[in-house]
Amino acid sequence: MNTQKNKVKKSLYKTVTKMVPAVFTALVATGLGFIALYTSPVPMIQDFGKMLTIGLVVSFFLGVFLLIPILFTRDYFFSNTKKKTKEQQVEKRLKPSKVDALLDWFTKKTIAFRWLIIALAFSAAAFGIWVDLDANVETDVETFMPQDTQELKDIHKLRDIIGSTDQVSIVYEGDNITSNQVIKWVDKLTATIGLEFPNVVVDTKSITSIVKLMNDGELPDGAAFSEQIVDLPEDQLKLFLNESQTKGVITVGIEHLETEDLQLFIKDLGIYLQKHEMDAIKTTITGKSVLDVEMIKGLTTGRYQMTLLGMGLVFFGLLLIYRHPIKAFIPLLPILFIVGWSGLAMHFLDISYTPLTATLGALIIGIGTEFTVLVMERFYEERKNGSQSVDAIQITNKKIGKAIFASALTTIGGFSALLASDFVILNNFGQMTLINISFALFSTIVVMPPILIILDRFVKVKGVH
Repeated sequence: MNTQKNKVKKSLYKTVTKMVPAVFTALVATGLGFIALYTSPVPMIQDFGKMLTIGLVVSFFLGVFLLIPILFTRDYFFSNTKKKTKEQQVEKRLKPSKVDALLDWFTKKTIAFRWLIIALAFSAAAFGIWVDLDANVETDVETFMPQDTQELKDIHKLRDIIGSTDQVSIVYEGDNITSNQVIKWVDKLTATIGLEFPNVVVDTKSITSIVKLMNDGELPDGAAFSEQIVDLPEDQLKLFLNESQTKGVITVGIEHLETEDLQLFIKDLGIYLQKHEMDAIKTTITGKSVLDVEMIKGLTTGRYQMTLLGMGLVFFGLLLIYRHPIKAFIPLLPILFIVGWSGLAMHFLDISYTPLTATLGALIIGIGTEFTVLVMERFYEERKNGSQSVDAIQITNKKIGKAIFASALTTIGGFSALLASDFVILNNFGQMTLINISFALFSTIVVMPPILIILDRFVKVKGVH
């Protein structure tokens, strides 16, 4: 009984001194990858990064201060030492399981074909990055939601009836916007914008168009105009003028456009306003459509910058920990492959980037780095114990291969719930996350061993000659 308890104590000691530091290193690397999300100009992406980081830290502390004590308590106080004889325990230790035998055979094959594996992995990643540079970006918010919902059908029906449900607003401001000169300028803009953009603009409205309706299409001058706007209902007047009459609005109803076309229209409209600008009057194009353009632009652009920033932060973080550039680079090389493979998968599956899938780079770094760091840590632990590189990677895959498989499968199971969503944006995000987790598992088990064998010659291990 005392022998069994001593073994449990030794297991606890080895776990705390060997495994916890390795997991902490993986935690730091993963957290540094998520920091890239904080650089996004969109608050929802920043919050996504914060929640990922918080979840990461909470999981680590629960594992160290809750899971390990539970396992220790189970084995120390409740283990059944009479269950197996000493001979049976020795036999079990000597006889490898079928999974261990499979991992051992598989590792030997990956080492034997290491140069072919690296060449194929690099070629596929390079091609994936190349095609991903011209990947489609889905910017129409309406395509993100279930297409058979009644609310979306109602919007389409309303659009068919009135011609438009989208609009931009031109805000003009000055000291005296009800002067005769400004009124004529506003009236001219209201009439000519539709003529300038006939394929986009459906209708335009301003305070002058409302007053003209009251005067059979005629625009009164000066004092007569001011008197008539005073007689307008307050709820109607405040749609086009503020109370102090220093700001006015021209509303422009437009066709429903893809974000790229809408962005082009807003740019052209800005140029048109500059050509017809008036002294002492400042104009600004605003409205929900303009905000949508900026939001989608912020969400979907710069995905490679975020990915490269994340990888750079991980590299420098690992460099500070290991004090060796090759050891800091090794865990990132499989991640670089996964980034390319992910782009290749999206290309062949014809999946466009959305505000959610644009964050996949950070997720790839987070999930993949955890696996690769743990494998590398165990590999160099075996090397320090005197094993040669080939033996060390075989022992590594046998010892933690099953744990990585279990971790990947549980993560896949969690994200699989997104596939049941009716929202296209969530479904695509779930689908690509499952693919990337599978790539991370494949890269760790298949590509990581050849990388370690090839680059091991550049890493000096203490006690190994």
